[in-house]
Amino acid sequence: MNSPLTIPPDQTDRLDWLRLIRSRRVGPVTFYRLLGEHGTAAAALDALPAIAAAAGVRDYIPFSHKAACDEIAAGRAMGFQFVCVNEPDYPKALRQMPEPPPVLWMQGNMTLSAKPAIAIVGARNASSLGTRMARLLARELGEAGYTIVSGMARGIDAAAHDASLPTGTLAVQAGGVDVIYPRENTALYEKIAASGLCLSEQPLGLVPQARHFPQRNRIIAGLAEATLVVEGAMRSGSLITARDAADFGREVMAVPGSPLDARAAGCNALIRDGACLIRSAQDVIDALQQITSSRPVQQKQTMQPQQPPEHLGRRILELLGPNAVPEDCLIRDLGLTAAQITPVLTSLELEGRILRHPGGFLAAAGQGSASTTGAARDR
Repeated sequence: MNSPLTIPPDQTDRLDWLRLIRSRRVGPVTFYRLLGEHGTAAAALDALPAIAAAAGVRDYIPFSHKAACDEIAAGRAMGFQFVCVNEPDYPKALRQMPEPPPVLWMQGNMTLSAKPAIAIVGARNASSLGTRMARLLARELGEAGYTIVSGMARGIDAAAHDASLPTGTLAVQAGGVDVIYPRENTALYEKIAASGLCLSEQPLGLVPQARHFPQRNRIIAGLAEATLVVEGAMRSGSLITARDAADFGREVMAVPGSPLDARAAGCNALIRDGACLIRSAQDVIDALQQITSSRPVQQKQTMQPQQPPEHLGRRILELLGPNAVPEDCLIRDLGLTAAQITPVLTSLELEGRILRHPGGFLAAAGQGSASTTGAARDR
């Protein structure tokens, strides 16, 4: 797992941060790299048009000052909190994952994000038994002092949220924090907003599309000490959330199910591959207590400005294909340092010729990858 990046608090200009992350083709990875190269978000915004022009993108205009002001004003009018990654109200656990969302919109009881959290996720078409198990686990883990995190989808997510409302539940939304999705969960959303916590990295008013769910799942995994899958098919968003948790060094747990039920296939596979088998809330508590005492402390790295190399774009495009590959593998194949290829990757991304996927993976633009197509199918 990559160590989380650290940013000095005096380098936060909230409006410029929002402008930078909302600018076209700038995701969290590019955001942090631009900040590292240019020192401040304001300087990165000034440099973006030239970077884009060098990448062949003409008439590139960063997200406007007015649009950023309008978004912040709208959020405040609705009673939402706007939080940057190095501010005290930003969830500490989320800050420890690689490339955390630079900004969040949050609604509700902000203290819930400071408590130890467990994610409970699973299939939308959950069985009666799976739904009952999710409710039982969420209620008992909540009573044990954990915030229950999930994605407000139908099925297992909704059951976990509903059962943990009295003790504290946190919903990570794939769209804007003001957008209820799916609509059938309107009453649940209103209850969570009143007594729990809702959060999103997306702009206000954004209706989620398939590509937003892997981003949502990544945040779920980043918020929690452990991700517990109650039901999930082999190719599902629940398993992608579990894989993200493993990548972040968090615990992965699963409830076993019948080999004849496709909804249990993913859980059984996780257990086969080393996930902790869960029969009750006490199993979760016992496993976390054992792990906490032996978990190594992650060391932080401070971002350093980097100078752009030349003439690497063509070679990078030759090495990338339709399947996403780890960035560190690309670096090894090129025989160069990360500092040498970082600015070229940024230019290629702004040009729209490469795509970044969660976990530090890269692919040629216009090509799908298994890591993104499975997520929308089940979650």
